[in-house]
Amino acid sequence: MVQRILEAAKIESLDPSAIPRIRLPERATVFSARAARLLHLADASNPISGYLRLMAALADAQQRALATFTATMPARESIERNQQHSMPIVPASSGTQDPAWRDALFLLLDGIEAAGALTPALSQLVARLRSMDAASLDTQADAILALRYAEIDPAAAPFIMAALQVVWTDIASRIDMKDVPYLDTPGVCAICGSVPVASIVRVGGAYENYRYVQCGLCATESHVVRAKCTNCDSTKGIAYHAMHNDEPQTLSEEQQAQEAKNAPLKAESCEECGTYRKIGYQDKAYDFEPFADDLASLTLDLLMGDAGFRRAAPHPWLWPEQPEESA
Repeated sequence: MVQRILEAAKIESLDPSAIPRIRLPERATVFSARAARLLHLADASNPISGYLRLMAALADAQQRALATFTATMPARESIERNQQHSMPIVPASSGTQDPAWRDALFLLLDGIEAAGALTPALSQLVARLRSMDAASLDTQADAILALRYAEIDPAAAPFIMAALQVVWTDIASRIDMKDVPYLDTPGVCAICGSVPVASIVRVGGAYENYRYVQCGLCATESHVVRAKCTNCDSTKGIAYHAMHNDEPQTLSEEQQAQEAKNAPLKAESCEECGTYRKIGYQDKAYDFEPFADDLASLTLDLLMGDAGFRRAAPHPWLWPEQPEESA
């Protein structure tokens, strides 16, 4: 079946109420679906298959923690103030984290230990996280949310981030859609103000054939028209890069429509800001999960780096050892 793809200008001209602009996380399945996808992608040919299996266990632990976790919701006055100024209604980088996030962290560490097969290095890391005092943990959490790369411990960051994801996914799943404002700043989540991890062109129902970027923190998805940079909002110099037969291939605008049927995952690059984010097509891989598929496609990241592009932001579970140049 051939699907009609509307041009960006035509989509923007439509009645905004006809396109669901936000998809709040599905609380009952958000992390379990991610875990299942990670396990599926952790085949023998994947260079980080062992890490993907570990992260699948972490996502499973997140789902169990979310089932019993309830974060403190922000005051109504704070939500309304942020609405008035077209700001994220519950900004995560405010530096005032709910102390309960540390409880979520310990629940996740319990889950990882219960899953077994801990390597000596992982056992040492878990012990180190358990021994850190509240101030040290909060400092790491604040650095991660504010993307202060030089202050982030790359080994501990995925587990700290996972705990923060439990908190913020809990909050996002309980937000009233009517409270979510339209933001003046492109490329950030309207709920928590964090950056996207990757995007997905969805199928089914009201979301059919629309592209959404997924927040790397609270898993909220926001509609973004096709052929537009999700980092700087430019519509100029957009290109798509896919892997075919283990070789990189850059697709022209004309080729993209034809080749899309063969590639469920691409990197969408922008010449204006020099960054890229990955985009997946659910009609080609129904179980595509932006967070999981982005993490599992490290080879495409390496090829994009060789092509002179940089990630718009690190994957929340795979932090760089050195600070990156800001976009």
